[in-house]
Amino acid sequence: MDRPIDSQYKIKYIAKKLIGTILIISIVIGAFSFAWFWLSPSIKRVRIRTAQVSRGAIEATVTASGKVIPEFEQVISSPIDARVLNILKHAGDKVLKNEPIIELDTNASILALEKINQELSLRENRQEKTLLSLNEKVDQIKSQEKLKQLDLESLKAQVKQNRKLFEQGLLPENIYRQSELLERKTAIELEQLEAAKKNAEEASKAEIAGLDLEISTLKKEQDEARRLLELATTRADRDGVLTWVVLEVGTTIHKGDVIARIADLKSYRIEASISDIHAKNLSIGQNVKVKINEDYLNGILANILPTIKDGVMTLAITLEDKTSSLLRPNLRTDVLIITSKKNSVLQIKKGPFANGDGKQEAFIIRGDTAIKMPVTIGIASFDTYEIIEGLLEGDEVIISDMRDYIHLKEIKVN
Repeated sequence: MDRPIDSQYKIKYIAKKLIGTILIISIVIGAFSFAWFWLSPSIKRVRIRTAQVSRGAIEATVTASGKVIPEFEQVISSPIDARVLNILKHAGDKVLKNEPIIELDTNASILALEKINQELSLRENRQEKTLLSLNEKVDQIKSQEKLKQLDLESLKAQVKQNRKLFEQGLLPENIYRQSELLERKTAIELEQLEAAKKNAEEASKAEIAGLDLEISTLKKEQDEARRLLELATTRADRDGVLTWVVLEVGTTIHKGDVIARIADLKSYRIEASISDIHAKNLSIGQNVKVKINEDYLNGILANILPTIKDGVMTLAITLEDKTSSLLRPNLRTDVLIITSKKNSVLQIKKGPFANGDGKQEAFIIRGDTAIKMPVTIGIASFDTYEIIEGLLEGDEVIISDMRDYIHLKEIKVN
């Protein structure tokens, strides 16, 4: 005969079974949570860089590669074809105005000058002889002219006397007519002598003028030859530092070849190069910032060279502070050319999370989770992006490269 189950035992049994069930459920939930925690995508905070969205002014810039060069640089060219005899100063040496730098072989220039001197002496001697000869010829004509003038006066007197005798019937007509013809002939001869004298004087002036021109030309050549001879020992035309000089004694150089460069290291400018794809955004007068280490110098885009080589443009930058202690010859710099400016806009530090302007996707940190959000990027400066929409001031954004996670909507941040 069956006995009824004790109520206390029944309660204990049910409680034990319930506790077991709850324990199993708890273990399952815990295991699932543990597995979810370890299997869900996550990233360590130490492996990412973040930045906060802030508000302020932003300047849109294009970046060029710059080089510091002296504002004034004297390029010394060889005045003659010559051989280097002696190098008196070397690169890096300080030079004073009119101080010699290089000594050139001047034998050929000396010979050229002597040849010009001889030619000039011959021309001057020829001019002197020509002048004497022409003066003598003119003097002879003048003497003949005076004699012929006397003959004419005598003939006029004789014709006058013959006319009276002819009128009185004391002289035959033929003799009277002959005296008149002789007078007219002598007058014509006198006119010819006067014309010859004028022609001789004009010819004398023309020949002397021609010789004067030849002598003047030779004197100019003489002065130039002397100047080139003086320049053969090249000299600095200002105080400065020798940045380059021909390297070897005995080197043969030609007229016009650069043999030395002298820089005035008191002031500098920037020569920059940039891809021609930015040409439409550049104009003379734009403000420029030159980045040297962590410091910036202000300047202006002073010139855009018209020639483009291999897709690269060359720019000339004038600095406000040309004598800054940050400047060193041939120092490489980043040149930031400001193309536009906006005030009081949202902005964030640049990073590989974005690539240019327009629609982008970025991860915003909310607690221990990074949530993907659509973001619109505007203009960019050297180190910041403008945020047009998608973020709020104070948002913390991952600015590291997140391409490996871009397919996820959110990521755990440990």
